[in-house]
Amino acid sequence: MPTELSASSSTQQDLDRPTANQIYEQVSRNARRELARPSSALAVSGIVGGLTMGLTGLSVSAVTAQLGQSPTAQFIAFLLYPMGFMAVILGRGQLFTENTLYPVALILAERRYFLATLRLWGIVFPSNIAGALLFAMLCARTKALQPEILAAMAQFGVTAASPSAKHVFWSAVVGGWIIALVAWLVSGSHSITGSVALIWSLTFIVGLGHFAHCIATSGEILAAVLTNKLTVLAYLKWLSLATAGNVTGGVVLVTLLEYGQAKLE
Repeated sequence: MPTELSASSSTQQDLDRPTANQIYEQVSRNARRELARPSSALAVSGIVGGLTMGLTGLSVSAVTAQLGQSPTAQFIAFLLYPMGFMAVILGRGQLFTENTLYPVALILAERRYFLATLRLWGIVFPSNIAGALLFAMLCARTKALQPEILAAMAQFGVTAASPSAKHVFWSAVVGGWIIALVAWLVSGSHSITGSVALIWSLTFIVGLGHFAHCIATSGEILAAVLTNKLTVLAYLKWLSLATAGNVTGGVVLVTLLEYGQAKLE
């Protein structure tokens, strides 16, 4: 009987909502594991992450090509926007915007990880972009896609790169906030089912709100560049603004505030 009670208590404890400090400890463990990985492993994982994130644009473009541009059709299309995020996060690929949480949260407690974090960012970010370019080349330079799907994807890229600099930056702040929040909440999730629900519900808002994401949206904009709908310079301008906004939103609105919440408990 005592053994049964002990097992029951342990199970109940596992099902309790984790505290902010417990989530922070999980975030720190994740960060240490990633920072300890060899550069080659981070680079390959980053390419996989950038390539796989193309599923967001591919899914939305495929549905749009079938259903058109009506508000109802677009709502249905963006229901599939989370596909890339779910595949990357659950598949443990490297995604730059997740790393505005994990290693930065660790630095706040242990400053010695600063240089290791710069190394991680310096490998993962260009690797993600390389993966996004590989995805765009697969779409635009082969016969993989039906013409109407590629046309829809390129048009999404043109639309994403068209707003003013201020809009792109602040839109990216919101996007970075939501994706870093996803990483924080997934770290406190007890199950794959719970993680899927969190990722889907929050990244759906990123897509539906057209909030800029430096990696997810890169595939669509690069497809537009490769089909001569945009210039490389337009992409680089958009990328710099989107990256700055994503980092600001992730670090300031999630990492700093959640760290403060955890340490003030």
